[in-house]
Amino acid sequence: MNYDHILIRYGELALKGKNQKFFIRTLRSNVQQALSDYKGLSIKGQRDHMYILLNGEDPYPIIERCKDIFGIQSFSMAMKVNNDEESIKDGTLEAIKKEEGQTFKVTCKRPNKEFPKSSQEMNRLLGGHILRNTEGWEVDVHQPDAAIRVEIRHDATYITSGRTEGKGGLPVGSTGKSLLMMSGGIDSPVAGYLTMKRGVKLEAIHFHSPPFTSERAKQKVEDLAQTLTKFGGDVTVHYVPFTELQQKIFKNVPEYYGMTVMRRVMMRVSEQLAKQHNILSLATGESLGQVASQTMESMNAINEVTNYPIIRPLVAMDKNEIINIAKEIDTYDISIRPYEDCCTIFVPKQPKTRPKREKILELEASVDFTQEINEAVDQVETVVYKNNANQKQDSFDDLL
Repeated sequence: MNYDHILIRYGELALKGKNQKFFIRTLRSNVQQALSDYKGLSIKGQRDHMYILLNGEDPYPIIERCKDIFGIQSFSMAMKVNNDEESIKDGTLEAIKKEEGQTFKVTCKRPNKEFPKSSQEMNRLLGGHILRNTEGWEVDVHQPDAAIRVEIRHDATYITSGRTEGKGGLPVGSTGKSLLMMSGGIDSPVAGYLTMKRGVKLEAIHFHSPPFTSERAKQKVEDLAQTLTKFGGDVTVHYVPFTELQQKIFKNVPEYYGMTVMRRVMMRVSEQLAKQHNILSLATGESLGQVASQTMESMNAINEVTNYPIIRPLVAMDKNEIINIAKEIDTYDISIRPYEDCCTIFVPKQPKTRPKREKILELEASVDFTQEINEAVDQVETVVYKNNANQKQDSFDDLL
């Protein structure tokens, strides 16, 4: 008798009430997509758990993939046995034989209330069975070396040992889409990652200004998008040619207001693109007070040009917190490559940190960016990045 399943526990999904089925279907689809190159797997979602039938596949690389899937609270290797006392006793004994240590604890849960014995009765029964049939093991209910969990469900009983924490959050794609303004720096990919954690399907927009920005700067964005695919499947990036717009802004607007006007123009372009792709929000990597364009006054002035909600998951974080997440998700080393994006090449020496809306409107009244904005939107290059670990697309026609 061997571990032949991976048991997935939900977390937030268990609290979704009437919408729970939708969230579970979305999570199952995401797990299926992440593991599609494993042809022997079966994945089934239930109301309070999901399990992966391994069918002989090596569980450890599958567990590594599952660690990056939002919506999974935790998971464990599991044996599936029949819902009868003898089968459960045999499975529990087999589980403890696979463990190392001197102390153990058995914890039984009984979602299937039709099973004749209570959870406490099963704890005593199974613990006694282990003690009678092994040597060197003792019971420790507080800090055991091995924790055996027995879950008696309606379809079967699952016996697990060990628990691996998942990323939690909500399944990507369960709460809509957002357009991430991705510069190539440290902050924006972290913002994208945290936005996906709340169930958002991510698309990104990047403004590039050749020849002032190099192809290597664009390559940073490509690599960042590719890295984010492991957390939420395919990531679409829209590359906006921004040279003419950027030159016109800094030619016609006083230098100290140039950054604010440029950000307003970027918001206008992003909103147009979002409307074209049925996206209902924008996302940024802004952290309050970090740079001149991220003061309260600047955000107020920049927001004026759009009615779209703007998701700012980093707004209350300091730089060290952001860097720590970037390192954890493997975007930091990409972001610090020394290639400038269009937000840094024309940074004024003394940017306005408290821009006034009235002054900005006065400046913009003297120059019209509408034609250049429309042309930039028309010339957008769109690229879809796919998870490298999921390049082989296999069908799962037998799944529930």
